Amino acid sequence: MIERIAVIDKEILPKDTRRLEDFNNQIMKICPINRADQPCIFVDKETGFPVIDENLCIGCGLCIKISDNSGYYAISIVNLPHELEESPVHRFGVNEFVLYRLPFPMKNEIVGIVGPNGSGKTTALRILVGEVKPNLGQMEKEIFADELIKLFRGTELQSYLENLKKGQVKISYKPQRVDEIPKFHKGSVRKLLEKADEKNRLDEIVESFDMKDILERKIDQISGGELQKVAIAATLLKDADIYYFDEPTSFLDVSQRLSMARIIRSFCHGKSVLIADHDLAALDFLADRVHIFYGAPAVYGIVSKPYGVRVGINTFLDGYIKEDNVRIRKEPIKFFSSLQDKTASSEIMVSFGDMEKSFEGFHLKVKSGNIRKKEVLAVLGANGLGKTTFAKILAGEITPDKGKIDVPVKISYKPQYLKTSSEQTVREFISSFGDVENEIFKSDFVRPLELEKLFERNINHLSGGELQRVSIAACLSQPADIYLLDEPSAFLDVEQRLEIAKLINRLVEVNEKSALVIDHDLLFLSQIGTRAMVFLGESSKDGYVEEITSTKNAFNKFLSQVGVTFRKDPQSGRPRANKLNSQLDMEQKESKNYYYV
Repeated sequence: MIERIAVIDKEILPKDTRRLEDFNNQIMKICPINRADQPCIFVDKETGFPVIDENLCIGCGLCIKISDNSGYYAISIVNLPHELEESPVHRFGVNEFVLYRLPFPMKNEIVGIVGPNGSGKTTALRILVGEVKPNLGQMEKEIFADELIKLFRGTELQSYLENLKKGQVKISYKPQRVDEIPKFHKGSVRKLLEKADEKNRLDEIVESFDMKDILERKIDQISGGELQKVAIAATLLKDADIYYFDEPTSFLDVSQRLSMARIIRSFCHGKSVLIADHDLAALDFLADRVHIFYGAPAVYGIVSKPYGVRVGINTFLDGYIKEDNVRIRKEPIKFFSSLQDKTASSEIMVSFGDMEKSFEGFHLKVKSGNIRKKEVLAVLGANGLGKTTFAKILAGEITPDKGKIDVPVKISYKPQYLKTSSEQTVREFISSFGDVENEIFKSDFVRPLELEKLFERNINHLSGGELQRVSIAACLSQPADIYLLDEPSAFLDVEQRLEIAKLINRLVEVNEKSALVIDHDLLFLSQIGTRAMVFLGESSKDGYVEEITSTKNAFNKFLSQVGVTFRKDPQSGRPRANKLNSQLDMEQKESKNYYYV
């Protein structure tokens, strides 16, 4: 068994042959094992890229320093937990990501998966549905199904893998990237759903997801949230034994997320379900058990045993996996004990009168209000009610039909949808608004947002989460009075979301600025808002805001519309969604206290 994993990100190594040769020579010369005439680091003759022999590597880290100092941040060497005495399930290649263990669906239960980006959640799902053939870490030989079954002999996964091998298990799988559906499916929404309908429940599921208005529209003409609902609906319409969902909450608002959770539980009754997602509130509301994925993102991932949903999420937040005797983060994740822990200045940064804006078929009306200095104003509400329109009015991108901002202020705006055609590297892009070599800039933005490893990547080649972090840096590093961020948590994992919350809170407090944050993650908003705005109305027809109020009042008003109650977990302080019609759920609804007890 190897003691450590060495990963080399070849995408960010020098593209120029001469520079790559120079880089290779530097790391080979610095390696003490190489200097002892053993080939710990050598060059692959076919590709020209460096290779690290993990059996010879002593983990000195000198090659990492060379890589980091040269600005590539391409090498990661991580010691494996001493207790991990087992073979991997899959490795993508030499010096590439490796996955240990697999989650497994439980009969007649909904099992959740929680963990950071890059820990192998999607890889595990693709193995379980048969899209990826695991190699047990042996890239040089073909692995047969019997060897994988043997690895999980005596576990619940053994019978599943045996049935999968025999073709005796029916699977329905919703992939992560719903935005790519239009590339593979043409025609109308109705056509796609009719093709998927194996249960003869099309009308029922269309009604449940409120999709009547989009049935005749082309797949490439609907929004991200509508694509997500179509993808989930198509998955549920198949007559399967096991249903897999990879990030089903992306692009959905809070109401839609909780509605989706109810629909999945209803339509999958008596079936097995496995769900990977970053929204802890939705996962807590939906799942019966959870697996924790941990390790080193983009280096290796390990799957924990299944826990009860409360214990599992709290274990993930605490950061200590007792059964494996490993700490997965330096400090536990803690939440504010109440929504009253955050205060703002009484000094007003900007005020606005009653405002209205109309588009074809849509009308927005916002009552007068203000944003205070040292305040983060949380904005919540369903999709299609005008939240982004209001942000664009404040940012000066849209002129209201009625009303105006009383005191002009300088605003930095991060839009909802992140698009770029730039051919720049991340380093070049960030250098246009900040000094990437400045230690204060590094401390404030580069390290909290984990941007260093992205420096040599092309902006056009970033994933959704990577582009989100770069966009947040671009917004928050600009000189401004108010920072407007539209859905900054999208594509980010739990730890990244809470790090963004800390960053925004710190920036506003220390620099005496203000921020307005629109988002659908209630846990994220609960950690960031001092006051809040709730957008109400009928989606895509009319939206209105009655007042700016305390975050607690806003959450109560919004959740009363959704019909879901939240309590505070005594261990972590996090908001937990009550199971529908549970005793506590009914008690809180009776007292009209939808958020916390």
